[in-house]
Amino acid sequence: MPKIIEMPKLSDTMTEGTLAKWSIKEGDTVKVGQSIADVETDKATMEMTSFFAGKIHRLVVKPGDKIPLSSPMAVVLEEDEEAPANLDEIIAAATASATPAAKEAPATGRKPATGAAPVPGLLLPQAPTHVRRPSAASNGVRIKASPLAKKIAEEKNVGGSGSTSNAKSIQTIRPTVGPEDERVPTSTMRNIIAERLLASKTQIPHFYLQIEIDAAPLMQFRAHLNASAEKSGGNKYTVNDFILKAVICAATAVPAINAAWDGDAIVKYKSVGLSIAIAVEDGLVTPVIKEAEKKKLVDLSVAVKDLAARAKNKKLTPDEFAGGTITVSNLGAYGIDQFSAIINPPQAAILSVGSIRTIPVVGEKNAIVAGQRMWIGLSGDHRVVDGAVAATYLAELRKLLENPALMLV
Repeated sequence: MPKIIEMPKLSDTMTEGTLAKWSIKEGDTVKVGQSIADVETDKATMEMTSFFAGKIHRLVVKPGDKIPLSSPMAVVLEEDEEAPANLDEIIAAATASATPAAKEAPATGRKPATGAAPVPGLLLPQAPTHVRRPSAASNGVRIKASPLAKKIAEEKNVGGSGSTSNAKSIQTIRPTVGPEDERVPTSTMRNIIAERLLASKTQIPHFYLQIEIDAAPLMQFRAHLNASAEKSGGNKYTVNDFILKAVICAATAVPAINAAWDGDAIVKYKSVGLSIAIAVEDGLVTPVIKEAEKKKLVDLSVAVKDLAARAKNKKLTPDEFAGGTITVSNLGAYGIDQFSAIINPPQAAILSVGSIRTIPVVGEKNAIVAGQRMWIGLSGDHRVVDGAVAATYLAELRKLLENPALMLV
């Protein structure tokens, strides 16, 4: 009896997957658990393993195909097994009975996510659904308007409830493609990134703050730790390790930053889920270190190295993208001094970390000396975080980074 390898649910919000590539070919013998394909989900490109042992008789789909959950992908036969004469009918029946995306709506009665919903792993966790309350006009309350307002409303086709009627939707401005230009189809990951970042920028009222940090104490402290580690064969620390530790400690000290907007309420998280932005071949992923406040500096350092390596090798699991409460994006290694990041919904804050530069600074007795400076930005959701809260958080972050020994207390 032939065994059908079907599209598995590799992500909690996945309704279909795109086959990036096959790692096997027809005629190959496979074992249970062997990697056979790379599949693009709504969160990342992940390895798919075989559920059966045997010989690959037929590859039903090809790279680039979008495959609904439970749809046939390949047929496996046992050693010396002959394919049945009605194999095509078996595959067709399995395809017909596969779970289409339309049937994947949660039991709550909500419609299934279409990908444009706010942002997971930016892949990014999906933002809570905001329930719109009835407007005053829909409750029978009369809204007074001046003659000028009425005239503008008539010209713009705006009704008394504030909604537009017969208004044309905003059209996307498309580029002009010349005969020598290349139009590259986007991957599932890139489409999700585009849709969710657009949702973040259009649905969240961003505000931005920047601070300058004296990085000299941090660099001296790191050099001292790494020198000791070299002698003992211990872990070596990156600048980013200390930044992540400071972000976590500051979030514990100023917990109002560690929150999310939930329609008519603010969720205040008890634990810090640290999302780390990692660049991969086709975009960006944000795996999460859960209960990060419980991690020592060495634990964070080891965890980040592990996540980065497995992200680039497509070894991360769906669970490792869930549970983030605050995100760090570090472009210092790329030579970027400062930038403003886009919030990773449903979180309320993201930190943008720049490079460390040696620049002229004013020292003691107003003397101009060489100093090491680093710039860190914060993008905040103004529905959740006020400017004063964000400023207090950044002040705590600066204190920790300029006095790094405090993070080890």
